[in-house]
Formats: sequence, structure tokens, C-alpha cells
Amino acid sequence: MAKYEIRPKPLPLTGQRRAARPMKGHTLVEFALVVVMFFMLVFAVIDFGRLFFIQMTVQNAVQQAGRFAATGNHLPDPNNPGNKLPRVDSIIATIQQAVVGANITGISISSLKGGPGSAGGPGDTVTVSVTTDVELMTPLIAPFFPNGIFGFTSSVSFKNEPFPDSNTN
Repeated sequence: MAKYEIRPKPLPLTGQRRAARPMKGHTLVEFALVVVMFFMLVFAVIDFGRLFFIQMTVQNAVQQAGRFAATGNHLPDPNNPGNKLPRVDSIIATIQQAVVGANITGISISSLKGGPGSAGGPGDTVTVSVTTDVELMTPLIAPFFPNGIFGFTSSVSFKNEPFPDSNTN
């Protein structure tokens, strides 16, 4: 009698057996695709966070300067002890002290009676306006803005308090 040996027939490759085989490079490719999108999203969030921070900082600085302008006060002149800065220069210095991390491209001070460049007298309405540019760092967001720069203007208007006419300059 002859001995017969029964060998199992190899199973066809099914989805389950294919998954068990090593996939060389697939993980690296998936990681490369995901990490690029992840970092773009992170930088976009950072850019928008910077925009909101700078906008809030500039708005706060403009409000402080407007309040300072309405009182008719002057700051001391740092270059000439005992003297005071002109009123418009005092308002500009107040803005510059309050703004942190912003690129100020323009400051405008005007009053209804005195016109541009004047902080006005008692009872006059003064407007303080600041223009700021923020350079964006995310390559996917920057092309939506001219030269990759987001510019905005913040302004405030106040009616001057009744202060002595000698404080007008």
C-alpha cells in the first residue's frame, strides 16, 4: 500500500492576507502628506492669531491716545527736561508706547475745527487714526492678500474736555 500525503492547497490572496503583508513605504508617504497639511493648518492658526492680537493691540492704543487727546494734556519732552512735547506729538508718543509688535505705517490726527494735524481745542472733536500692516507667513494664505500683507486702519473720535486754551498747542 502506498502512502498518500495530503497537503493543504494554498489559499488565494484575500484582503485579510494582503493586510498582513508588510507595506514598505506606505506609512512614510501617508505621514508626509498629513504632516504638510498639519503644519499649514498650524501656521494658518498662528497667522490669524497674530492678526487678531495686533488688531486688538492697535485698537487699544488708539483708544488710549483718544482719551489722552480729549484731556488736553502734554507728555514731558524726553530730550529737553522741564519742557513738554506739543500736543500732537504727545498723542503720537502715547500710541507708540501702547502698540507692541505692530508695524505702524500711518498715524493721522485731526479735529473738526483745526483740520488735519490738529488735536483741536476745548469742546472740539478730535479723530485719531492708525494704519497698520501685518506680513503673513503662511504660504497658502498670503497669496490672497496683496504682497502677502494684511493692512487695516483703526480710528476713534472723542470730544475734547473743557481744558485751558493754553493746553491747545
